[in-house]
Amino acid sequence: MLHAFVLIDAEPARIADLAAELTDVEGVAEVYSVAGQDADIVAIVRVRQHDDLAEVVTRRIAGLAGILATRTLVAFKAYSRHDLEAMWDLGAG
Repeated sequence: MLHAFVLIDAEPARIADLAAELTDVEGVAEVYSVAGQDADIVAIVRVRQHDDLAEVVTRRIAGLAGILATRTLVAFKAYSRHDLEAMWDLGAG
């Protein structure tokens, strides 16, 4: 499974509607409206192959009205508190 974070710059008047529309895009697992200067919306995409990622980002997401620009961050490895604790656990107990 391939995970990516798509940072989306949107027209201000379309942010709320775009966030709702993005939840209906196949391949988009989660959508967040965010504050700050780097993006207006972050979409978390989960797909099986790189070709699927290209389809989701360049056609399905970028094709929505009101999207000004996107930047995609592809995740290499996922870390969680559980994973980190297991990594440092020496079996002492």
